[in-house]
Amino acid sequence: MAMRALHHWPLDPFSRQARLALAEKKLDHELRLEKPWAEGGELRALNASGATPVLVDDAAGERRVICESRAILEYLEEAYPDAPLLPPGAAERAEARRLLTWFDRKFDSEVNAYILHEKLEKRAQNLGPPDPAALRAGREHLRWHMDYLSWLLESREGLAGPRYTLADVAAAAHLSCIDYFGDAPWDEFEPLKAWYQRVKCRPAFRPLLADRLPGFDPAGHYGDLDF
Repeated sequence: MAMRALHHWPLDPFSRQARLALAEKKLDHELRLEKPWAEGGELRALNASGATPVLVDDAAGERRVICESRAILEYLEEAYPDAPLLPPGAAERAEARRLLTWFDRKFDSEVNAYILHEKLEKRAQNLGPPDPAALRAGREHLRWHMDYLSWLLESREGLAGPRYTLADVAAAAHLSCIDYFGDAPWDEFEPLKAWYQRVKCRPAFRPLLADRLPGFDPAGHYGDLDF
C-alpha cells in the first residue's frame, strides 16, 4: 500500500515543522524515530548529511525521498496544494518565507544553539553538563526574539499576516521545543502567548504535546492548552 514515512527526532524543531505541515494538510504518514547523531543506519543512507527530517513519499506512485525541512515544506506545498500554508499574494508569500528563514537561521543559531544544545543535545550524547553561561545567553536571545514576535502580532493575526502560514509552522516548531523545557517567559509577552495558545489548540499541533523523551520530562504546563 502506498504510504509516506517521516524520519524524525521528536524534539528537533525542523522535524516538527514537517510533522505540522503534514498534519495541517491531513496527509497520512508514519513516524520513524531517528537519532541524528548515530553513525550509519537508514537515516544516513537516505540523507548524506545525516540530518532529520527526511520524508519518503510513496503515495504518488513512485518513491520520492525529500531531505531537510525547507525542501519538505516546499515539496508539500507544490505536490499537495490543498490546505495551502503559503498565502496567495507574492508579497505575502515573501513575508512568510522571510520569517521561515528567520527561524531556521537566526532563531536556531541564537536560541536553539544555546538552550537546546545545552539542555538536550549534550545530555543525549553524553557531552557533559549544561554550561550556565551559555544558557543565560540563550535566554537573553530568546527574550529578544519573543519581543520581536510580539511586536509583529500586535497588528497581525498570524505572524506573516491574517492567516496561518509556514511562518507560524516554523515558529510553533521552534518555540514548542523551547517550551518543552519551560524556558519561554510567556507572561512577559502577551501577544505571543495568546498566539501560542491558539496554535496549541489546532488539531495538527496536539500530537506534539504528547511527545516525551525518556529522561527528559517536559515543563508542567507543556501539555496544557490554556496555560
